[in-house]
Amino acid sequence: MTWLVPLPVVIPLLGAALTLVIVRRPAAQRAVSLLALSCTLAVAVTLLVLTTTGGPLVVEVGGWVAPLGIVLVADQLAALMLVVSSAVTLCVLVYSIGQGVADGTVGAPVSVYHPTYLILTAGVTNAFLAGDLFNLYVGFEILLAASYVLITLGATESRIRDGTTYVVVSLVSSLIFLIGIGLVYAATGTLNLAQLAGRLDALPGSVRLVLQSVLLLAFAIKAAVFPLSAWLPDSYPTAIAPVTAVFAGLLTKVGVYAIIRTETLLFPGGRGTDVLLVAALLTMVVGILGAVAQSDIKRLLSFTLVSHIGYMLFGIGLASTAGLAAAIFYVVHHIVIQTTLFLTAGLIERRGGSTSLEHLGGLARLAPLLGVLFFIPALNLAGIPPFSGFLGKLGLLQAGVGHGGVLAWLLVGGGVLTSLLTLYAISRVWTLAFWRTPHLDVTGAGDAAEESTAVDRAAGSRLPPLMVAATVVLVVLGVGLTVVAGPLFDITADAAAQLRDRQPYVRAVFPDGAP
Repeated sequence: MTWLVPLPVVIPLLGAALTLVIVRRPAAQRAVSLLALSCTLAVAVTLLVLTTTGGPLVVEVGGWVAPLGIVLVADQLAALMLVVSSAVTLCVLVYSIGQGVADGTVGAPVSVYHPTYLILTAGVTNAFLAGDLFNLYVGFEILLAASYVLITLGATESRIRDGTTYVVVSLVSSLIFLIGIGLVYAATGTLNLAQLAGRLDALPGSVRLVLQSVLLLAFAIKAAVFPLSAWLPDSYPTAIAPVTAVFAGLLTKVGVYAIIRTETLLFPGGRGTDVLLVAALLTMVVGILGAVAQSDIKRLLSFTLVSHIGYMLFGIGLASTAGLAAAIFYVVHHIVIQTTLFLTAGLIERRGGSTSLEHLGGLARLAPLLGVLFFIPALNLAGIPPFSGFLGKLGLLQAGVGHGGVLAWLLVGGGVLTSLLTLYAISRVWTLAFWRTPHLDVTGAGDAAEESTAVDRAAGSRLPPLMVAATVVLVVLGVGLTVVAGPLFDITADAAAQLRDRQPYVRAVFPDGAP
């Protein structure tokens, strides 16, 4: 069944090509995009089942034998990331189709959006399956090239300005990554991850530390790790709602995935773990303090996004099976919940005409369903029992206590504080936007400063059914993570054990031993 491995990359690329061919037929474009992402999700689920029962699957692209050729590797971690990313991108696509139908010709041009969105998906899936550093770099560049287009759709002044910041930061991180690739190749003579696992161990400790630091710096920028996260809250909120949602939910997690992959496979037990723990603590605390200070829902959610990256780094930095398992579980949880909250923020903007807490009020009475769609994932994000957010944080805190050490205990305290402040931040949103008696007419026009005329025209109107349906599905999926938390933790524990062992991955690529 190894022929399934490249399909999550090939299917979206073929879909993107076909949507360009039928550029003048929007309905056909939507159908092709939906079919492509549905097939990608089906393949991802199949790969997860196969890797769970039979171990990693490997494809040597073009028949070129590793390490000379491009290798795609699907292990449990990659397959799990494919499943959750495919599910989220499919729901966001449905949401964006609903927005496009409701707004008509106003807003993002469909002919540009669909192929670009599918190319973004292909870049993400390629990054998850990459078996060598250069192909991982290619995956990043594919998704970043598509994201440059998506983040500036609509071409408002704020989107162009903040999109420029995003482009510059992304180019800097890519340049650092490319420098790291050059240094790794100069030191080892290979970029194949399975081969590097052995060759890097033979290098002097100082050389390994330099290589680890350069790669970690590149991935930390992409993952929005403090102090390299200032770009994110200024870049994401200005994009159209579907783009903001998929960026916030997914793109930073590709950076986290790269950190997990390289830290476990290439630099296990390296001296960078303490740096990761310190960065995790600062990312948690500084990010959530920024969220508490915000008066706009999108910016508040952007800061909570930064903050909760710290939880994932916490588990990675512990470098234990329990810590990695909890970190992977939290990545899956956060992709779904953060995407859901940003889609809900888009619905709030349509219903209330703004995402500013100063201009909102009474939404619980005017749109009870909207209140439910915000309330459930918000509680999940804050870690209220019995939701998956609580279970993921509990797993991380238990791993920290089991690890011991001053830094681990500081992170346990920082994790609890961050969770409480997250609850306070989302409580402010609930109180001001949903419970408070509105002092402005939220059923009429809202803040039209730099928003599209479509949002202004839709303020106070009935929410588009497809947009609501996609958000409902993600809310249900978020609750479903709680229901299947036991089996999901089993999968993440197995994935963490394989990551720590390294040999299943290496043997899958080189059955006779790495050269």
